[in-house]
Amino acid sequence: MKNSLVFDLDGTLVDTAPDLMSAHNYVMKKYGYEEKPLESIRHLAGRGAAAMLIKSIDAKGNLVKKNPIDSDTHKQMTSDFISFYRKNISGHSTIRKNVISLLDWCKEKDVVCAVCTNKREDLAVKLLKEIKLYKYFDFIAGADTFSYRKPDPRHLTNILDILEIDKKNTIMLGDSETDANTAKAANIHFILINDGYTEKNLEDIHHDHLIEDFEIVKNIASNYLKIKE
Repeated sequence: MKNSLVFDLDGTLVDTAPDLMSAHNYVMKKYGYEEKPLESIRHLAGRGAAAMLIKSIDAKGNLVKKNPIDSDTHKQMTSDFISFYRKNISGHSTIRKNVISLLDWCKEKDVVCAVCTNKREDLAVKLLKEIKLYKYFDFIAGADTFSYRKPDPRHLTNILDILEIDKKNTIMLGDSETDANTAKAANIHFILINDGYTEKNLEDIHHDHLIEDFEIVKNIASNYLKIKE
């Protein structure tokens, strides 16, 4: 019987906020909106380019430009964001503490690893390749891999169906309520990562475990998945 760990990407495996914010501020400056410091919009980093831009613009309620943003401008801003981000996807992004140690352990224990992210699949693959994590994953499902995305539980359960793994033998790891709600709806054990991309209090987010260091996941997985040492 195969076991698996399914990971969110942004804010979970990798702190991608610095590179996402660079793309954000590039677009904001180009279109005459206010640039912002990383910490003021870090919580938006896992929302996707289109949502990040519109939420950032709406945050103050007052636009630098007098005209409100229209759908065509928003689409062009999103396109420019993705173009800039693709070229600068890993310049300042960092792998979270002990992620590589955990992934090596999974290889040793024959635990199948997958990624379930609301980042576009092509960008997720590009990032994972550039930071040398791609080799660890048997499947990568992005926002556009299927016709649904988190928090729709099918984004997660379809990965398990493809890998032929029972959800009872699976743990999901993520940093936000989107990941938590996905796992809960799928009835899959969930580990919440501290210091991720969320505005919510962690106690208000569903989780079975709360961690800061991925080294702890080895013990959690060993116990829950009954992995022999």
